[in-house]
Amino acid sequence: MKTAAGAFLGGAASRLLPASIPFRFFGAAVAYHLLAWLALLAGADRVPRFSGGLGWPLAALHLVTLGVLVMTAIGASLQLLPVATRQPVRSTRWPAAIWWLYTPGVAGVVLGMGLGAPWLLGAGAAAVVLALLGFAALLALNLGAARGMAAVVAHGWAALASLLVVLATALALALVYLGAPVLDRGTALALHVAFAAYGFMGLLAFGLSYILVPMFALAPTPDERRSIASGGLAVAALSLAALAAFGVAPVALRVTAIAIGNLAVALHLWLMRGALRSGMRRELGRSFTLVRIGWGALLASLALALALVLDAPVGGLATLFGLTLIGGWLLTFVLGILQRILPFLASMHAARGSRRAPTPSALSAPRPLAIHFGCHLAALAGLGLAVAIDSVRLAALAAGIGALGAAAFGVFFAVLLRRMRGAAPAAPSAREPAV
Repeated sequence: MKTAAGAFLGGAASRLLPASIPFRFFGAAVAYHLLAWLALLAGADRVPRFSGGLGWPLAALHLVTLGVLVMTAIGASLQLLPVATRQPVRSTRWPAAIWWLYTPGVAGVVLGMGLGAPWLLGAGAAAVVLALLGFAALLALNLGAARGMAAVVAHGWAALASLLVVLATALALALVYLGAPVLDRGTALALHVAFAAYGFMGLLAFGLSYILVPMFALAPTPDERRSIASGGLAVAALSLAALAAFGVAPVALRVTAIAIGNLAVALHLWLMRGALRSGMRRELGRSFTLVRIGWGALLASLALALALVLDAPVGGLATLFGLTLIGGWLLTFVLGILQRILPFLASMHAARGSRRAPTPSALSAPRPLAIHFGCHLAALAGLGLAVAIDSVRLAALAAGIGALGAAAFGVFFAVLLRRMRGAAPAAPSAREPAV
């Protein structure tokens, strides 16, 4: 049986973007990762019982969601999907333009939130929406012409539809802060959270996992019908959650949506477990420890969501849910995958025009990643405890530890770039014809 690695790598070099395109998105995500922990440190006094509203905790949340998660999703999708769907890269100008619009847009959004400046928030939100609409158009063009990998394509279309809901509700929430509401805040917020975390990012993470996890484990691609079934269950759960957000049998439909969501996750994780067990590479290191912790946090987030729906008498439950969903699952999962994607892509780019490609491990720096691993997990545990016992000091300490870990991850990224550039073959001179 052909492995996912073989299917993915076949002809991949001809469909690579210039290194400057995906790595600028990943670099911005690394920078925003550090800024997110610093923003959380600045707003530590509101973290344990945070329930929304402008301020640095909200800015920190969006530095993670927009600055790290979505930034990484754009960079990974622009590079990996053309390779996986066997499509040529149509343009490098559009991805570059999206970065130039999106990156300052995120800065405007988070500064507007942190400083309590609705006009800046509105301007940043407009730039972010325009950039993401451009990304959505590129994604749709790629998916529409895709050949093969039906499960990945199906998840991509569902993620794209979720993104449109996220953009609409983001604008609705921004208009609330600007004093011109077009949708009830509670409805808009419920749709925004569900379709951003479980919809756009969740479905995209599931779809790309059917490429990346078997590729890194050197395993066969998971069964396509079951992969599509998992995505279908997730879409059904999101549809029920949307109806509940508009007031249709809210408790019953939300409980049903969570139950169906659990089935979708269980099927996906069963497929991932099968890929890891059947793979020729069993030792995947700390990066996949983070991935597994992220999967566990995904299940925990659904349990906490059920507790919220049933109005369980637990202090700080909403904050704990958000921490588990965004920090425990998505951020931890993305950081684990990034540790694998970045050296892999760097190796492919360094190999272009070279007879002997450097290995991903030769381009990586394990010590900063070890520091990040310990700091990241300690920071999440500290934040969880701070929420449980309502401790501002512990929240500040956890944010500081998280910032240290993010700085270490930044060192890993800087070392990777330096080694990639050092390993890449020199461009031929004007007197020497290219071979």
